[in-house]
Amino acid sequence: MKIDQDKSDFLDEMLDTWQQENLLSEADVQKLKGSYEAKSFDWRRLAQYSFWIAMACGVISLGALLIDNKVLDYLYKLYDTPDSLICLISAAAAAYLYYISFKRKKSRAMEVFSNDALIFTAVMLTANAIAYLGKALGKGESHFSLLILFSVLIYGILAFIFKSRLIWIFTMISFGAWFGTETGYLSRDNLYFLGMNFPLRFVCFGLLLTVAALLLRKIKAFNFFYETTYIGGMIYLFVSLWLISVFGNFGTLDQWYGIRQISLFYWALISMGACGISIFAGLKFRDDIAREFGITFLFINLYTRYFEYFWDTWHKALFFSVLAASFWFIGRRAEKIWNLEFLKK
Repeated sequence: MKIDQDKSDFLDEMLDTWQQENLLSEADVQKLKGSYEAKSFDWRRLAQYSFWIAMACGVISLGALLIDNKVLDYLYKLYDTPDSLICLISAAAAAYLYYISFKRKKSRAMEVFSNDALIFTAVMLTANAIAYLGKALGKGESHFSLLILFSVLIYGILAFIFKSRLIWIFTMISFGAWFGTETGYLSRDNLYFLGMNFPLRFVCFGLLLTVAALLLRKIKAFNFFYETTYIGGMIYLFVSLWLISVFGNFGTLDQWYGIRQISLFYWALISMGACGISIFAGLKFRDDIAREFGITFLFINLYTRYFEYFWDTWHKALFFSVLAASFWFIGRRAEKIWNLEFLKK
């Protein structure tokens, strides 16, 4: 059996450890080691990264075209094309790509990344169709958050029909965009909505999305999207908590510049407290996602506070010496875990 190099190394170290602890004989270890073989090259990972780079280059290419004067002049000539026609063309192209990609998903299930690339293109065309639908209906200038809500419904329906986590990711991104634009519209473009700036609003949004994912995980129809929704909610929650710990509940940068960073320490405590709760819940309920998010953002918060409070007051040599020592300590602990030293007597 051929496996990835990192998995092969892990199994080798585990077997060697069990041999040292007399749990396995040398003959058993050699027999087990002979049952697997490390791959000479991880082609799957190369394919994954290649498709990611291809999609990124496609987006950059489109952006480069749109800033080219000759292309812009040509687009201006096509300006008279009805918005409704562009909407129909985009929708038809998206529908065709959805059909092709999910047909390939059944007949060529192993070609995961090329199938996802087709879905990604179809999702972009869907967004374009919805945008031009809004222009055709004349709704884009007043309450355009309704268009974003419409895209949430479209993506959500498509995700459930085709059982696609990739489309569901765009559903959650659109849902977050709708929440931000809708609260901005309801506040009449005020800096605050119910006394909250944007980061604080998304703390509430991320918390509600996370709780909803946990409550709905036992529903069979939703179970396929549970983990993706859970991770999405945690990303919204912890990124927003980190932002609020840095900027506080201020609406503009001018207001933020006028205060000392130490005055926002209570927001930092709230953010780190949420990390602690996440770590505790992850350990208690064996929830890897909660544990990893808590640990990751606890470190991010600690290093953010370190830069905030000591960058201007400490000599730079001392500052970076302490930073180097802390990273060395973390690296050493991680190395021990990687080498399974906690299993060795």
